[in-house]
Amino acid sequence: MPLVLATTTPGEPEIFASLQGEGPSMGKPCAFIRLSRCNLACVWCDTAYTWRFEGDSRPHRSGLAYDRKANQVTLSEEDAAARIAALGQQRLVVTGGEPLLQAAALARMLALLPGIRVEIETNGTVAPPPALDALVRQYNVSPKLAHSGNAALLALVPERLAQWAAEPRAAFKFVIAEPSDVDEVLALMAQHAVPPDRVYLMAEGTDPATLARREKWLAQLCLKHELTLSKRLHIELYGDTRGT
Repeated sequence: MPLVLATTTPGEPEIFASLQGEGPSMGKPCAFIRLSRCNLACVWCDTAYTWRFEGDSRPHRSGLAYDRKANQVTLSEEDAAARIAALGQQRLVVTGGEPLLQAAALARMLALLPGIRVEIETNGTVAPPPALDALVRQYNVSPKLAHSGNAALLALVPERLAQWAAEPRAAFKFVIAEPSDVDEVLALMAQHAVPPDRVYLMAEGTDPATLARREKWLAQLCLKHELTLSKRLHIELYGDTRGT
């Protein structure tokens, strides 16, 4: 079964080399592959072109609905692996969308890339199967808080959060729009025994001015609660654009 990818332009799969913009590997050179489809719908999602296709009524603040044919493309696992290998990077970030929705095909693709360090970015609602898990070096888990617009029943699955908290390869990255969001993070940390040294707080925003404004007060809250501030380096470097 082929992989379903997002596109940079119609027909062109979103596979590219860049610096990781967020989380524990921020600033490191990586290859990226962006898969399409998501089981959640964040109102502020900056990659809504991976899931909010025409006919999808899930809310998004832009109100845009994307043409599926222009924004989705299928690739064989072999083709995707060859494109990634051609980028010549030591590290691969698998992002989305929600990549774990395509876990079986993803595992087959990664098996064709021996020696590459694999990071998977996930919303934390889907458990990776053993065949995939064995090939992953790092999980960047981003549970969605109430301001995302997702029902907690769907976005914050207790057994999944507990599993990720017990997984030493998992870092937690929370999107923060208001100071009260940090209180929600602290409650989740206490409830699910999430280690503070694996928690990253990242301002929500798709332009440098918004990020800078929020990071001023978020930095102080990180200092107060001994948590790590994550930038959105790719926004500062390239803007809110695909393939970066």
